[in-house]
Amino acid sequence: MQTKIIYFFTLFMLSVTIQAQIDRSKMPEPGPDPVIKLGKPKSFKLSNGLKVIMVENHKLPRVSANLTIDNKPYFEGEITGVSSIMGNLLGRGTSKITKDEFNEKVDFLGANVSFSSSGAFASSLKKYFPEILGLMADAVKNSNFTQEEFEKEIQLTLDGLKSDEKSVTSAARRVENVLTYGKKHPFGEFTSKESVKKITLSDVKNNYNTYYKPNNAYLVIEGDINTKDIKKLVKSLFTNWKSGTIPTYKIPKTKNPGTTEINFINMDNAVQSEITIINNIDLTLGDQDYYAALMANNILGGGGTARLFMNLREDKGYTYGSYSSLRQSKYASTFRATASVRNMVTDSSVVELQKEITKIRNQKVTAEELANSKEEYIGGFVMDVQKPRTVANFALNIARYNLPKDFYANYIKNIKAVTLDDVQNAANKYFRGDKARIVVTGKGIEVLKNLEKTDYTINYFDKYGNPTEKPAMTMPIPDGMTAETVVNKYLKAIGGKDKVMAVKTTMMVANATIQGTPIVMTTKAAAPNKTLMTISVMGNTMQKIVFNGDSGYQESNGQKTDMQQAQIEEAKPNNTLFSDLSYTSGKLLRIEPLEGKNTAVLKYKDTEVFYDMISGLKIKEIKTTKTPDGKEIKTPTNFSNYKTVNEIMFPHTISSKMGPMDIDFTINQIKINESVSDADFK
Repeated sequence: MQTKIIYFFTLFMLSVTIQAQIDRSKMPEPGPDPVIKLGKPKSFKLSNGLKVIMVENHKLPRVSANLTIDNKPYFEGEITGVSSIMGNLLGRGTSKITKDEFNEKVDFLGANVSFSSSGAFASSLKKYFPEILGLMADAVKNSNFTQEEFEKEIQLTLDGLKSDEKSVTSAARRVENVLTYGKKHPFGEFTSKESVKKITLSDVKNNYNTYYKPNNAYLVIEGDINTKDIKKLVKSLFTNWKSGTIPTYKIPKTKNPGTTEINFINMDNAVQSEITIINNIDLTLGDQDYYAALMANNILGGGGTARLFMNLREDKGYTYGSYSSLRQSKYASTFRATASVRNMVTDSSVVELQKEITKIRNQKVTAEELANSKEEYIGGFVMDVQKPRTVANFALNIARYNLPKDFYANYIKNIKAVTLDDVQNAANKYFRGDKARIVVTGKGIEVLKNLEKTDYTINYFDKYGNPTEKPAMTMPIPDGMTAETVVNKYLKAIGGKDKVMAVKTTMMVANATIQGTPIVMTTKAAAPNKTLMTISVMGNTMQKIVFNGDSGYQESNGQKTDMQQAQIEEAKPNNTLFSDLSYTSGKLLRIEPLEGKNTAVLKYKDTEVFYDMISGLKIKEIKTTKTPDGKEIKTPTNFSNYKTVNEIMFPHTISSKMGPMDIDFTINQIKINESVSDADFK
């Protein structure tokens, strides 16, 4: 027992000693940069032009082969989709083996073989790899393009397009590409039902014979290999793959708009808006400011700690996530900032996205942000380098982009060399918030009113990128709905028509602040049309308006002005207690979304009234008046915060607009059938 006590005591003292040697007030010093040893892939070239890259890795007894057809993009035009269908038909039987036999062999060997218009992939255990690569090579060189399989693929493609017709995300990406690149650009054209129906089996065979050639292809083989054996195997399988002359195509130049604009695609089924801010850039892997651009993008929208995410999700709660990306290409590169947001905050999200883009362009990022971004990239790079496939991809990039042999060996050094000035310069160059397309795909009837307040020019397009007119901003009126049914629903919602008709007088006291000055508004009303309104500041009456049913006046600053005859005639027929009782004789105009709610809008004389179709409550009125010069002025009043007084619901918050000022009245007191007499209206 004593031995155990002494043992534990010794451990305790040792731990105390160790902890005493650690100064926890200081951050640990970073260790030296990891030394990246990528190894040297071996390569050779066949007489037909096929370039082969081999990467050895003996950790697992597996081997994979990745074939890349590195063709320049080309325009397919009226038969857009032909290359995709061709790629999907590869491997469905060859001149040597049927489709079923091919698939059975792959399954039996536990392998993976796939094809596309831009290449092929095969992976298996080492001992089966020669046979699997042979199957892939056979399909690449000798695929059968039968009428039966062609018709199946055409139908599958049409079914996929049909099921995708109502996809808001698909429409957003499709139109985004059309507008960014143009319909005559390989990146801007898209597969449609019309183009698929024009494709023939002859078109598919012609596409294969024209573009699927070895002289512009790379074959990367990595895994548990012996390079001498692989070289011999590849030569035996691919040397007889015939090369050919690949047609040249001049890719149209892309351009940004002269000034930022909103391009809106209306989708009536959208429950949220897809937002993309996009501009064309000139950026290719290995450019001088490539690393600075990576850092700028990572800080702006590279992940869950980046600025866009922290603003639109963490701070505002507009979306599940907001990100940005740089698409670098030899042919057409882009910068994109994206978010999928609730309809109600579409306009606000556009403003916040643009705010963050403008901020990173005009202000340097912090040293901490840059340091964190560098560490994130370096950490990810070091982790990826451990994967054999990453090394193979690096070797392929070096070959495709004609990069220096030490490009990835110097990757960490180049990332660490990026300065704060470099980041801002890259952001200014590539994040063109001042010359960008803001592509918004959503439900126009719910989001356009607020988008129009952003002051950007709005252009309208259908879901295929064709210019169109602004979508209708109203919905059809349900059968049987009239102004009378709408008002009756309102009366029922606030307590019932019988209770409303039992009210003979009301007295209300409301408070508000105008330019920092507190005011009190007191209103009294008596059936059918008598009214009194006084506005007081610090106990002094500043304004008073009285109507006794036959005549009235306005008193302000000691000056009394009688009502004109036109004003009297307008006031006489009004129901001053519940004006809605008069609205039954109005006209039901439309169904319109308002602040996330569908409203029934009716018009009575010069006033439009908005009733919530679910609750029945009145939420807004807009009164139109004309100035002496004939100009119309619309004055909106909003009603909210309904509370019950004597079994009748009244709005306790009334917001109105007085010129440029918004005034919010809070009703603090309501009395029914008391505190009002005829003397009040004299």
